Amino acid sequence: MDYEKIIDKYYPEDDELKHILLVHSRQVADKCLLIAKKHPELPLDKQFLEEAAMLHDIGIFRCHAPSIQCVGSQPYICHGYIGGEILRSEGFVRHVLVCERHTGTGLTRAQIERQQLPLPLDRSYEPETLEEQVVCYADKFYSKSHIDHVRTVVETAQSLEKFGPEGVQKFLKWVDLFE
Repeated sequence: MDYEKIIDKYYPEDDELKHILLVHSRQVADKCLLIAKKHPELPLDKQFLEEAAMLHDIGIFRCHAPSIQCVGSQPYICHGYIGGEILRSEGFVRHVLVCERHTGTGLTRAQIERQQLPLPLDRSYEPETLEEQVVCYADKFYSKSHIDHVRTVVETAQSLEKFGPEGVQKFLKWVDLFE
């Protein structure tokens, strides 16, 4: 797989949105690779981690988030699902799951229904494999709206509090596993 070719296909312009996507994705990929290096006891597929981290936000261009130059029509919460559709059409089924499952610390069906999120209920949005969990975890430290800032564990946990205690607890378990 050539993730750069896929990014260029969907982000052909060398503009601010592409810059934000590339910086953020590289930050996430580097953290994923650092986790893999620090934890040789975990059976992590390093090549897949890098590819998946570089592509996890491929769907943002179709969403409406003007603060990060996204001028699409869909709600931002849909970017993972949209990215999954894009990568499914490209034939990268394993990468689809990372896209769909990296929002927050994963979204349960109950959360989607309770918050009336505009997501299809025919799939799981919770990271299952170690690689899915590592990308989801690494992503939480980097904001696309503040690309020069790396969140601390405390800042990251605080940013997850608004979604409920379950996500914070899951994140803190990942801290124990991956740090």
